Amino acid sequence: MADTNETASAPKAAGERELRLVSWNVNGLRAVMKKEPGFMQVFDALDADVFALQETKMQEGQLELDLPGYTQVWSSAERKGYSGTAVFSRAEPLKVIRQIGSPVADDEGRVCALEFEGFWFVDVYTPNSKQGLARLDERMVWDERFREFLQGLDRQKPVVTCGDFNVAHEEIDLKNPATNHENAGFSDEERASFGKLLDAGFTDTFRTLNPTLEGAYSWWSYRMRARERNAGWRIDYFLVSDRAFDRVTGARILDDVYGSDHCPVELTIRA
Repeated sequence: MADTNETASAPKAAGERELRLVSWNVNGLRAVMKKEPGFMQVFDALDADVFALQETKMQEGQLELDLPGYTQVWSSAERKGYSGTAVFSRAEPLKVIRQIGSPVADDEGRVCALEFEGFWFVDVYTPNSKQGLARLDERMVWDERFREFLQGLDRQKPVVTCGDFNVAHEEIDLKNPATNHENAGFSDEERASFGKLLDAGFTDTFRTLNPTLEGAYSWWSYRMRARERNAGWRIDYFLVSDRAFDRVTGARILDDVYGSDHCPVELTIRA
C-alpha cells in the first residue's frame, strides 16, 4: 500500500524483532465492514502485530470478528452507537485499563490501555471540542488527566500511545491553518495542550522523522471533495516515550486506504 512517509532506522540487535503497529479511526466499524475494500481486507493486508481502532460506534459483541491469532480488547461507550475504541493484538496483554479517572468523558469508551512485557500500548479517541468550541473546557480537563495517566504508565515502562487526538499541532499539520485558528482541533488551547503532552516526555514520531514534510494528512472532511483535493488535517498520531524513540524504525500515514474519513497511521518499532 502507498503511504506518506520518510523513515529513519537503526540496525536490529541480536534477538530483537520489529513490531508493526497500526491505528485507524474507522468512523463506525460496522459501516466499514460493508465497504469495498472492507475492514477485513485492510486488516489482513496490513498484517499488524497490534491494530488499534477509534470511533468503533458499537458495543462489544454487536459484531462477530473472526481474527485468529489475535486477542480482542474493546472499550465501549455507555451511550450506544457512540465513540468507542478497540485493540487487536497478537500478544496477550498482561493488563488492560479502560478508564483514566477523568471527571469527564470516562464513560465514553475512549481508552484501551494494554500492558505488554516491554511497554504500555494506549489507544485513545480524544473528545472533540465541537462547533464553537462548546466542549473545550471538558476537552482541557480530559487532556490534563490523560497526560497524567500516560506519565503514570511511563514511570512503569515505556509508552506507545496512538489514536485520534483531535488536534493538528502545528500549521504544517493542516491544509488551511489561517482560516481555522478558532475552530475545534486547531484552537490555541488545544494546540498548547498537545504541546504540554509532548513536553511531558513524549515524541510525535511522524513529525520528528518528517520535520518539514507538507501535505501529510490523516483526516479529510466529507464535504467539498476535501480528500480528492487533499485539503486535510493530521490529527492521528503515534507518540512514544522519549527514551524509546531510538527504537522507532518507521512512521507512516497510509493515505491510500479508504473506508473512513480518516486513514490509518502506522509505526514500526524494535521490541
